[in-house]
Amino acid sequence: MPGLVDVHVHLNEPGRVEWEGFETGTKAAAAGGVTTLIDMPLNSVPTTTSKEAFEMKVDAAKGKLFVDVGFWGGLVPENAFNITALNQLLGAGVLGLKSFMCPSGINDFPMTNASHIKAALEILANYRRPLLVHAEIPQSSQDERLKADVDVVKRRMYSTYLETRPPSWEEGAVKELVTLAKDTIPNGPADGAHIHIVHLSDASASLDLIKEAKESGARITVETCPHYLAFAAEEISDGDTRFKCAPPIRDAVNRDHLWKALKEGHIDMLSSDHSPSSPELKNVETGDFLSAWGGISSLQFGLPVTWSYGQHYGLKLRELSEWWSSRPAKLSGLQKKQGAILIGNDADLVVWDPEVDFEIGKNYTIYHKHPITPYAGRQLSGTVIATFVRGNLIYEDDQHATAACGSPILAV
Repeated sequence: MPGLVDVHVHLNEPGRVEWEGFETGTKAAAAGGVTTLIDMPLNSVPTTTSKEAFEMKVDAAKGKLFVDVGFWGGLVPENAFNITALNQLLGAGVLGLKSFMCPSGINDFPMTNASHIKAALEILANYRRPLLVHAEIPQSSQDERLKADVDVVKRRMYSTYLETRPPSWEEGAVKELVTLAKDTIPNGPADGAHIHIVHLSDASASLDLIKEAKESGARITVETCPHYLAFAAEEISDGDTRFKCAPPIRDAVNRDHLWKALKEGHIDMLSSDHSPSSPELKNVETGDFLSAWGGISSLQFGLPVTWSYGQHYGLKLRELSEWWSSRPAKLSGLQKKQGAILIGNDADLVVWDPEVDFEIGKNYTIYHKHPITPYAGRQLSGTVIATFVRGNLIYEDDQHATAACGSPILAV
């Protein structure tokens, strides 16, 4: 089938290669059938919020890519109203911009508000590129109050962390984005741009708002992630911080609703949101959810996880390819070359066997820099046999090509 296009990956290079890096990350991607990934503007140092920082990142990737890699630029308060800076960043080749409506966890990537987003959409319209948004807005100081008040036992409880990021955080952010998305309708001030909501977790009020916005003609798309489709809050053991991410994994009923929305086309695509860190930041030994790094290591597992857990919901191969290949390619502006097996397209292919079972971490090698992942020990179906990037065999039977033959992808 067409190689996977993962639009939400944190490779963290330059600056935090102890978390992940271009070489280890793209090797993991290849082993998972991902032929193109789009790297996020954080958590590298510096963050990719200027032309100069972007050029540093592209330079750092040279000779290390086993799959093709594109890049999102960062939207932060410092550059949001600086037309020259945004034009330089977009002109240098980023495929679009990414912003947070809540603290990102990285000091040099501060959160944006509606005015920043509105200004950026009008610039992006000229390039016909998307704005990706982490859609959560904190409510008062609830999170900080909980962190200060709870004892050691409760800090190890997943339910405590879940309480700090309720669905209303997502709903509040989506409400603002739906209003801003009205500017993207034909002949609107941001006609040509569109808003893409990353890693949706809330399948209730937030999803309803997105449905209404789409029906109104606003250019808005949304992704969710395999960890929201595979796991449920009530199944997460106390102290198992491998499952911490933001927004959080919610209950089993919410999981069922996400699958239903995917099947009905209300959620457009999937991404990994691969967000690893150094092992000590996950607090695996103490099990403290409130101070642990929020991110799930998952780049290599998207295909088998989606296939395995999707069997219960009647997943079809056509849907798998749409969610992981054609629609992500279109979001990234790469649909003329990637995301489908067509004459004239790049020969980006994954050969896999949906009937082969394996256990992650046992008879299945993890190529991420660190093996810490909530998928460890999971029994899955659907093993990748071979991966081709532009016709080059880069992975076959647990072996990578001797030379990295992936390329940076720059918007033109």
